[in-house]
Amino acid sequence: MIKARASFINVGERTNVTGSAMFKRLILEGDFEKALDVARQQVENGAQIIDINMDEAMLDSEAAMTRFLNLIASEPDISRVPIMIDSSKWSVIEAGLKCVQGKAIVNSISLKEGEENFLHQAKLLKRYGAATVVMAFDEAGQADTEDRKFEICQRSYQLLTEKIGFPPEDIIFDPNIFAVATGIEEHNNYAVDFINATRRITQKLPHAHISGGLSNVSFSFRGNNPVREAMHSVFLYHAIKAGMDMGIVNAGQLEVYDQIPAELKEAVEDVILNRNADATDRLLELAPKYQGDGKAQVKENLEWRELPVNKRLEHALVRGITDYIDEDTELARQQAEKPLHVIEGPLMDGMNVVGDLFGEGKMFLPQVVKSARVMKKAVAYLNPYIEATKDVGSTNGKILLATVKGDVHDIGKNIVGVVLQCNNFEIIDLGVMVPCAKILQVAKDENVDMIGLSGLITPSLDEMVYVAKEMQRLGLDLPLLIGGATTSKAHTAVKIEQNYDQPVVYVPNASRAVGVCQKLISKEHRPAYALQISKEYDVVREQHARKKPRSRPVSLEKARANGFDFDWSQYTPPVPKTLGVRTVSVTLQELRAYIDWTPFFLTWSLAGKYPRILQDEVVGKEAQSLFDDAIALLDDLCANNKLQAKGVVGIFPANRVDDDIEIYSDEQRKEVREVCHHLRQQTEKTKGFNNCLSDFIAPKSTGKADYMGAFAVTTGIGEDELASAYIADGDDYNGIMVKALADRLAEGFAEYLHEKVRKEIWGFVPDESLSNEELIREKYQGIRPAPGYAACPEHTEKQAIWDLLDAEKNTGMKLTESYAMWPGAAVSGWYFSHPESRYFAVAQIQKDQMLDYAQRKSWSELEAEKWLGPNLNS
Repeated sequence: MIKARASFINVGERTNVTGSAMFKRLILEGDFEKALDVARQQVENGAQIIDINMDEAMLDSEAAMTRFLNLIASEPDISRVPIMIDSSKWSVIEAGLKCVQGKAIVNSISLKEGEENFLHQAKLLKRYGAATVVMAFDEAGQADTEDRKFEICQRSYQLLTEKIGFPPEDIIFDPNIFAVATGIEEHNNYAVDFINATRRITQKLPHAHISGGLSNVSFSFRGNNPVREAMHSVFLYHAIKAGMDMGIVNAGQLEVYDQIPAELKEAVEDVILNRNADATDRLLELAPKYQGDGKAQVKENLEWRELPVNKRLEHALVRGITDYIDEDTELARQQAEKPLHVIEGPLMDGMNVVGDLFGEGKMFLPQVVKSARVMKKAVAYLNPYIEATKDVGSTNGKILLATVKGDVHDIGKNIVGVVLQCNNFEIIDLGVMVPCAKILQVAKDENVDMIGLSGLITPSLDEMVYVAKEMQRLGLDLPLLIGGATTSKAHTAVKIEQNYDQPVVYVPNASRAVGVCQKLISKEHRPAYALQISKEYDVVREQHARKKPRSRPVSLEKARANGFDFDWSQYTPPVPKTLGVRTVSVTLQELRAYIDWTPFFLTWSLAGKYPRILQDEVVGKEAQSLFDDAIALLDDLCANNKLQAKGVVGIFPANRVDDDIEIYSDEQRKEVREVCHHLRQQTEKTKGFNNCLSDFIAPKSTGKADYMGAFAVTTGIGEDELASAYIADGDDYNGIMVKALADRLAEGFAEYLHEKVRKEIWGFVPDESLSNEELIREKYQGIRPAPGYAACPEHTEKQAIWDLLDAEKNTGMKLTESYAMWPGAAVSGWYFSHPESRYFAVAQIQKDQMLDYAQRKSWSELEAEKWLGPNLNS
């Protein structure tokens, strides 16, 4: 049933009317469909077996068990894991055994009613082909000591294997986990008894398994979850080493053994291993320190509270401490002539210290954003007093920021805005998908000092050019800032700056923004800085004009002649287990295991590969602090369902026709449902192929039936509202953190779903077993290229995905006019199964391919230039 000494197997028990009030209510109300969701959630949260119990006095337990198991049988997402039928009534167990497909587990039988009944039940289980949990319980009662546990288990084992030939690998002993640290001396050795009995069972009773209900061991500390979680972790650490290989465990309430604070781990191990007579008293004394979030409540060093109030404000700003900000701001207000003077005096003095430390590399971006949170809370406290006096404060300047039309990404823009606010710039943030007309109208109405444009997708580059041209046409004299992932100094110099007579400056990241804006806002320094930038861009343009491609361009005809060379006659494409479209339900808790954390730190301008970055000599301390904050917020998002994950996936019959892929309505392959258009590498290759994604699909001319997949996923349902709520409360730090985590979860969703496709839905590698690190390094078979990225850089191809999957209806995701996905935390793409399919970059194409592509898409040459411009070798 279970591979000998496999990794620990977790049994989910929420589908148990005696253990889950919600499940009990649903069953009693006859809402079996929602009850199925509980089972599904157990599986999604990592349960490898689900325990089902219908023992309730007001319930027809046999009928309920039968109905529920029959429903599960038609749910592949649930029935893929073994079922544990749990009941104290033999008739209910038998009713369940008649319904279960595959091998079931029965919980439980024991010797408490004697050998005859025990063997009778075991014979029936053997006939049903079921495994069974055997309790360490005999005619004299439950076993409590090591010797009694082993004695009963050994007797049961011999009866089962020698008398009736019961397979030993189908025996799962439960030697009884009892509570420790109860204050009763006889209970102190209960955990040691279980661990030692487990070791003896493992050594003396071959092939048998050991299970138990973990929560019992910590019952004495109910109400103090951090201590209970530590006790569970320590107990499992030692029990698994002794041979325990399965159990009822809530993985979400389990501390990582190595991450338990040293003093708590030592105290817990003293209790679990019964190492000291006073172990219980010591743990009881220590436990209150870990009440709440699980971190020791160490007394804070409050010496800084004795400083003058101005210095206290500075300390709070530098350290990001909000606990005393209202109190200190009020005291500063009482000492100031006007409320506004508190902002222009001690608060800005403190922020200047922050700015200096940031500029010197002694503070990092996450710390600066925390400082901004403190500043905003202080300003919010002062605002009613300032409004009452009608005072107007001075700022370094007013800056309008906007993500351009058609684009929804704004994390970088938001970070820049916070950093500039920390340096006393007034920020007007228009948000995302802002049309040019609105940007320019608000700039005029608000009399701003400069405009900053942001964008992530390549169509945003053209929109920025359009805004610059309109600013020129209308005679504006404002500096224009350009930033975002797809922008560059070269693009700004070649495409944007020449369209506008005023300074146009590429700002690569938030750390550069302050210096740029300070120079542009200064009447004294602006002319010289503008001239310097203009000269730099002249050089960039000259370099761009002289730049020779690394490889010579080749004609489309020659590139196609050097396409992927493969003998299709010797290959049969894998047939999907399931064709068509299905929606995907998954919890954030399950997705977090698939997160690639390295890009998360890059979002906050901390460079380094996770987890090594946490030990980095320069940024390690701040990276760890940022990571701790992220995990705390992620725990909250998962526990309270503050974001929703929605996805849709489809696998379709497909074949290649030249550089296109025809996707068919059904296996008859007569009706073409969609045509996917792909671009081919068009540079000379001394070795290797001029790749095109269509090369990895069997040509129609071969007669081979091939397939292609598509997906669209988001974890951003609720993202904007939650981030906005944090920002409205003056908490930009968590506002940005929500979006950064949503992005990581969306990428994790794409990783999770691709794995599910490979192993189950398409099923071409059902036995794949890769670590998250191996998934991140793309060690799997097949690829999932996304429109807008290197292998298929043309964004409009997302429309085919949306149409095939009915993505808007199935997920709520939308495409903007520039084919950006909304919500921003979203991923979409194609699935290829071919074992030799690889990621590559199309890079620059020639005009012959642009015209060919336009013809295939029924585009005008103007449309082709619009969408393919960034890739056209001009």
